Amino acid sequence: MAEFGAKDIQALRRRAGVGMLDAKRALEENGGDVDAAMKWLRERGLVKAAGRAEREASQGAVAAVRQGGSAAVVELRCETDFVAKAPEFVALADDLAALVAAKGEEAVAERQDAVDRLKISLQENISVGRVVRMEAAGDQVLDTYVHQQAGRGVNAVIVLLDGGSQEVAHDVAVHVAFTQPTYLRREDVPGDEVAAERATVEQISRNEGKPEAALDKIVEGRMNGWFKERVLLEQAYVRDEKRTITDLLGSASIVRFAQVVIGS
Repeated sequence: MAEFGAKDIQALRRRAGVGMLDAKRALEENGGDVDAAMKWLRERGLVKAAGRAEREASQGAVAAVRQGGSAAVVELRCETDFVAKAPEFVALADDLAALVAAKGEEAVAERQDAVDRLKISLQENISVGRVVRMEAAGDQVLDTYVHQQAGRGVNAVIVLLDGGSQEVAHDVAVHVAFTQPTYLRREDVPGDEVAAERATVEQISRNEGKPEAALDKIVEGRMNGWFKERVLLEQAYVRDEKRTITDLLGSASIVRFAQVVIGS
């Protein structure tokens, strides 16, 4: 097998107009022979597809799978909602999520050939986007929720609980899908972000002519509202706004949650 290095990969990239990983793989598959690697890329339609690589892939489908004590969310990106709704596109997203749940986040690389084939058959820039996997340990439980739109997942959530039930984990996942919190706890919000918002809220309150003596209380109240928009544990539960997510959990606790929304 002929040796090849970074310069050979770069040269093939420029010649074929493909990505680094495709160029490297083509050389590996063909013993470092550049001409053979070029032919290999052309036969798989990757040279033709390379021109689409710069197009924005802001559409797609997201799939979530729970298998035993693990769960995964995988985002498959494309350019148009027409392709995102294609049965073969949705099926690949589901397959990838099942693979990641079973084997780990790196397992998506095992299906790169399938992604490349879709690039050719569907004539779009298609790529794997965000990939998340969680695994329950001990008494932990996890569940997923996927919001569907026109036959494809557009909003997927995984929630991992400690000491809770499957039902509660699912209820929290549904809530997260609709409220889209950014953080789990108030202390997770970066300090500089909090300081900037507090300064803004204080200035707004002063501009409104609020009395100086009441300013601290007013600012604190507005900051609490700001936190409730972003912090999962402080949000009102969507199915019963008299209760917070903390109330819903009872003695359980959220270890981790993740959300993937198409287009965000």
